[in-house]
Amino acid sequence: MKKKDSIFHILPDSIKGPIQKQHIDTEKLQEIRIRTRQPVFLRYNGIEHQISHIVTREELQETLEYCSNYSLYAYETEMRQGFLTIDGGHRIGLSGKVVIEDGKVKNYQYISSINIRVCHEVKGCANQILPLMIENNQVKPALILSPPGLGKTTMLRDLIRQISDGNEYLPGQTVCVVDERSEIGGCYQGIPQNDVGKRTDILDNCPKVEGMLMMIRSMSPQVLAVDEIGTSQDVEAISYAMRCGVTILATAHADSLEELREKAGLKELYENRCFKRYIVLGKDGKTGTIHNVFDEWGREICI
Repeated sequence: MKKKDSIFHILPDSIKGPIQKQHIDTEKLQEIRIRTRQPVFLRYNGIEHQISHIVTREELQETLEYCSNYSLYAYETEMRQGFLTIDGGHRIGLSGKVVIEDGKVKNYQYISSINIRVCHEVKGCANQILPLMIENNQVKPALILSPPGLGKTTMLRDLIRQISDGNEYLPGQTVCVVDERSEIGGCYQGIPQNDVGKRTDILDNCPKVEGMLMMIRSMSPQVLAVDEIGTSQDVEAISYAMRCGVTILATAHADSLEELREKAGLKELYENRCFKRYIVLGKDGKTGTIHNVFDEWGREICI
């Protein structure tokens, strides 16, 4: 059974049946949205499809029980961030009524809708840029840019895998990953469900800033990877890591290099020439399509 096919094991038969009648190819399935008293919606090959089945409260609760192995309490820490990760690396987003304590989300009182994001790996999607990122057996610090949903994390994951395992351009490197949202490794019970390479160590469900400092102090990374940077605290931690001689691979939300230059915090990283490569993913074509690559001075590199 393919890893992606395991997604159907968390669905009640009353929801799974109507979906499977659509003859779904899980390689193209991106999301399943289940909302109480609403139809099921799929995002399939980039297009939304409605399934004519109205979800009951009992069906949504049954789905949650399957996701958590009948113990939502065990996932309480993850759920505070709005999601949980299941076997296969699939991510279950949650919404509903939350319980607030000391100004922070403590738990959910009611969950009324879930978004099942199907985990996809695209091995080899970084092949095109890998030669541009290595010089004298060293990986150049790189920042991957795109709006949401265009494959930043997928591209980062494949870079991590190839750098960790080694390739024709360099020997394998020790890579540490701070996976704050459990999307890079897709860890389930602490074990990555995605292939992130044999020399990779992961801190799962850990805040980026704290995790970066922990990895530097304890795991001696050659390369440190994080997803979706943007805050001033992120910038400070990345600057510290670079001063320690660690190569950073990261992603950020931006349509272009020009937009990045205008963002507070990230602008500072650009002006200080912290990253030597900027990889901009395109809006057209399949997920992970490379639109431009720039050097630290903003000069475009031919690919």
